[in-house]
Amino acid sequence: MNMSDQSMASGSAQIKNIVLVGRAGNGKSATGNSLIRQQRFTSVTQATGVTMTCQTFRAVTKSGPIINVIDTPGLFDLITTPAFISKEIVRCLALVEEGLHAVVLVLSARNRITQEEESVVSTLQSLFGSRILDYLIVVFSGGDELEENNQTLKTYLSTSPEFLTRIFTLSGNRKVLFNNKTKDEKKKDKQIEELLAHVAAIGRKNEGRPFTEEMHRQIKEETKKLTDEEKKAEARYRKEAEKEREKKEELRMSFQLKMDEMAMMVERKVVNALDMHEAMMRIMENMATRREQDPKPSCNIM
Repeated sequence: MNMSDQSMASGSAQIKNIVLVGRAGNGKSATGNSLIRQQRFTSVTQATGVTMTCQTFRAVTKSGPIINVIDTPGLFDLITTPAFISKEIVRCLALVEEGLHAVVLVLSARNRITQEEESVVSTLQSLFGSRILDYLIVVFSGGDELEENNQTLKTYLSTSPEFLTRIFTLSGNRKVLFNNKTKDEKKKDKQIEELLAHVAAIGRKNEGRPFTEEMHRQIKEETKKLTDEEKKAEARYRKEAEKEREKKEELRMSFQLKMDEMAMMVERKVVNALDMHEAMMRIMENMATRREQDPKPSCNIM
């Protein structure tokens, strides 16, 4: 995980934690770069097309708030295993001490949106419960391509599949189109302002409370415990550097063990979500096959 070394504004300013989720190749990293207005997230398409570890960078927005943007590994991508995804989720949660202010589902306007995209939302619900949807915003990357085709987001979505309509309903119809290639500063400002307006609306709806749940609270408690114990060890063994080093190593091993235990718990949830998703896809495929084999007979009037 990476942290930006960019200078931040006063520590008293509230930081908005925004996590990017979605399948590989949908433009999560490019959208993250647009949000922080720097090329910091790895956005070059590689053989796998996958961000393999959580990355986080902060930036001060023109409208004032400091945003902490977290890019995540693709959920449900074949290249990533449930065990790996689970560990990364725990590591990402450790980065957001105050909780999540928005979860941004990144879809691509360049590609045909398939039923697979809905699985990401199902995974979020399996991991964090339905309340996570109160913090969901849908961002469509590929705005440059729509502009080239003289399309707006509204016209693009006029033929959207039924499951996408369900996602909009679940997320309070919060959606934004992002052009991650534009050089127009006004367009850059506008799309960031639109997203931050949704973040602010989420804050108002949830009475200013960021999203947290039991696992996040446990991670926060363990992180604080580690920090406090390290400070005690430093004071206790100030004159004995080797003992101090050994004690800190012991504390970190204990902390990592706790994180691994939580990752295993998350892994079980991810595996269950995968199994449910695969079962649902098999049912849909069987239904499609039956429709092809047994077309509805036409009505003949004698």
